[in-house]
Amino acid sequence: MVEQGHDESPTGYIVHHLKHLKVGDGFWTFHVDTLLVSGSLAALVAYVLYCGARSGARVSGAPSGLRAVVEWIYEFVDDSVADIYHGNRSFLVALGFSLFTWVVAMNAMDLLPLDVPGTVAGFFGAEFFRAVPTADLNGTVAMALVIFTLIVGYAIRAKGIGGYLHEWISSPFGSNPLLWLPNILLNAIELISKPISLSMRLFGNMYSGEILFMLIALLGMGFAVSIGGIALFIGQVVFGAAWSIFHILIVLLQAYIFMMLPIVYIAMAEEHH
Repeated sequence: MVEQGHDESPTGYIVHHLKHLKVGDGFWTFHVDTLLVSGSLAALVAYVLYCGARSGARVSGAPSGLRAVVEWIYEFVDDSVADIYHGNRSFLVALGFSLFTWVVAMNAMDLLPLDVPGTVAGFFGAEFFRAVPTADLNGTVAMALVIFTLIVGYAIRAKGIGGYLHEWISSPFGSNPLLWLPNILLNAIELISKPISLSMRLFGNMYSGEILFMLIALLGMGFAVSIGGIALFIGQVVFGAAWSIFHILIVLLQAYIFMMLPIVYIAMAEEHH
């Protein structure tokens, strides 16, 4: 069950909700909740998209129902990728489509009532449980590392290993041997900054959103203490609903940014200096 008798202070409430269900120790600590939720949502999104692609009768040549939604999202992603990447974009469209739909699903877990995931997990013996994988830096860094691999892979494919390594020592200051070290340092900073910024941006926005939901819950508790029990319900509903509506925009915007930046980085990686 969910931990009973934990610190009931505002600080204790927040700390309790920020703890992960995990196994292992030190570097080899695995956040089971992040792995479970992200994996389950990946399977769910894939199933829904598969059903959408396979279903939906056409009326006067136009798709309908779930298929229309799936095709609309696909066309939106395809147009967005086409504006940035001018080569064969089939893989990048599939990548962007997968990232956008998956990240939307993971971000949307933040819209669930705050205590519901932990309560449900408690029925299965979990003491702690966080339901937003993108509010876990481990999750966003893992995705960013995959993007990092693709950036390097596309650069090598476009320039060859020799051309790629030559670019490291010759760009941006030229191929003078005295400038090799500055070139390497600047290229290393540029390359490493991409997955760092990608992962930190998504994590920071979703983590702050999670904290705000917790503060809203505490605000409701404060009303309850000063006014009465009914104020707890009213305060949480009013402020929670207002933030949830605004947070929907954040959910979609952060998914869009996380979809587009890898495409931009890959397009930049293929450019010849």
